[in-house]
Amino acid sequence: MSKRAIILAGGKGTRLRPYTVVLPKPLMPIQDCSILEIIIKQLALQGFDHITLAVNHQADIIKALFGDGKKWNIYIDYSLEEKSLSTIGPLKLIKDLPQNFLVMNGDILCDLKYGEFFEYHEKFQNIFTISSYRRDHLVDYGVLEINQLGKLQNFREKPVLSYEVSMGVYMVHKEILTFVPDGQPYGFDNLMADLLDKKRPPTVKRHEGYWLDIGRPEDYMQAIEQFETLSSHFFYE
Repeated sequence: MSKRAIILAGGKGTRLRPYTVVLPKPLMPIQDCSILEIIIKQLALQGFDHITLAVNHQADIIKALFGDGKKWNIYIDYSLEEKSLSTIGPLKLIKDLPQNFLVMNGDILCDLKYGEFFEYHEKFQNIFTISSYRRDHLVDYGVLEINQLGKLQNFREKPVLSYEVSMGVYMVHKEILTFVPDGQPYGFDNLMADLLDKKRPPTVKRHEGYWLDIGRPEDYMQAIEQFETLSSHFFYE
């Protein structure tokens, strides 16, 4: 079964400066290859045969490095944004999308089984499937809970709050393109609001393995430190 993936690789990586002054964020090195190459290798191993890189910022560098994908035994082509269209808007530029396809950010290090995620989405005929991750956040302050009169009702010292967060990996049915305006920025947040408004809620599938978004300098350094010892987690068929 043919599997198609769209990798969003057009961002400027402003949160990762100064590293991204020279290189686009998807080309930031993790050990001996870039985060984008790691993702491409993962997708190739898991049965994907066609990747489209949605590019904008420093697109020529990305094209020069990845070419047509022969090095990884996968077909790679490109969709160029003339202006920034946010996270979902670039999909409207791609005219040959299949009924179902994977969409993901180009700065993610994780051990998600992308092929199984693809098949899960198709099996349940979802319009949109979000891969999620449980993230804990330590609050560095004492948290006060007060009533309307300003009286303390409860106190928690440096609590840990847990959130279900989007990993930046989605399975998409082509129907969502009907929500996307032509030539205008349209993000994940816009799509979620529109789907909820139309009573077409996306499906959320939690990932229990490893996930790291390298968008911030501290996360990027963590990825470098952990990749060597965890590399076997990322490459499997």
